[in-house]
Amino acid sequence: MSEKLTDALYGLGWSTVKKLPEPVAAALGQRIADLAWKRRGKGVLRLEANLARVVPDASPRRLAELSRAGMRSYLRYWMESFRLPAWSEQRVRGGFDPEGLHNLTDGLASGRGVVLALPHLANWDLAGAWVTTELGVPFTTVAERLKPESLYDRFVAYREGLGMEVLPHTGGSAFGTLARRLREGGLVCLVADRDLSASGVEVKFFGESAKMPAGPAILAARTGALLLPVTLWYDASPVMRGRVHPPIEVPSMDTSAEQAAAMTQELADVFASGIAEHPQDWHMLQRLWLADLEPRPDGAPGADDSSGTEKP
Repeated sequence: MSEKLTDALYGLGWSTVKKLPEPVAAALGQRIADLAWKRRGKGVLRLEANLARVVPDASPRRLAELSRAGMRSYLRYWMESFRLPAWSEQRVRGGFDPEGLHNLTDGLASGRGVVLALPHLANWDLAGAWVTTELGVPFTTVAERLKPESLYDRFVAYREGLGMEVLPHTGGSAFGTLARRLREGGLVCLVADRDLSASGVEVKFFGESAKMPAGPAILAARTGALLLPVTLWYDASPVMRGRVHPPIEVPSMDTSAEQAAAMTQELADVFASGIAEHPQDWHMLQRLWLADLEPRPDGAPGADDSSGTEKP
């Protein structure tokens, strides 16, 4: 698909889907999801392969059911995201019901700063809009630079419209800005179950090696901020559910690298527990485990094949 066409399709989504009545948008999303699932394209096959690691005892029929439910959940995310800019404050407040919220509010009240780290479960944009609307707390996040640049600009404008400060993932200045926000007692939110750099930490994830970003752990260790994992999921209602987990403490270890590795592994374990409880809501349509990545010429694990369209 050409970059211009990709940008045009996203633009059409934001301009058209947000005008649809919510039941119509939901039904459209399910229809698109079912069509994509039946086509058995790269994204669907990768999702199914990833789910096979999450639910290793699942039969082929069960995996197919999970991948179909997964595509419906994925399209629910997109339909909600296209419509979020048009939601009223009341709709945003009623759209998310988190457990363990005191872990976040107590952390912010302490003045230490808080890092919220999430996997690609359900709709983190909705959770973010809820934080800025219901709690009245602004936060800073990062976004992967997409191609074309106009598409990246769309996502930045969309998230800034929801009350977020958005920094580019590349460029080198994001870490310093995030650290300053935390030292000021602020909130940083990061999607952290897939490494987009060459400096990720190797973790055991569902029994196999994968790499996850070290940023959340390093930020917490260096600034004294709390590191709080968050998991999200959908049920049959229009309300998304979630859980703010207890903080991951900075361990006593000889080096900062060892601290980051231990904290990232603990984060991966919490993510795994949430994904195992709600596998159909894990929107991972890309290669994640090291065994699946295409090797680089030097023999090291390399990038994936970009199958599927990841939530940026």
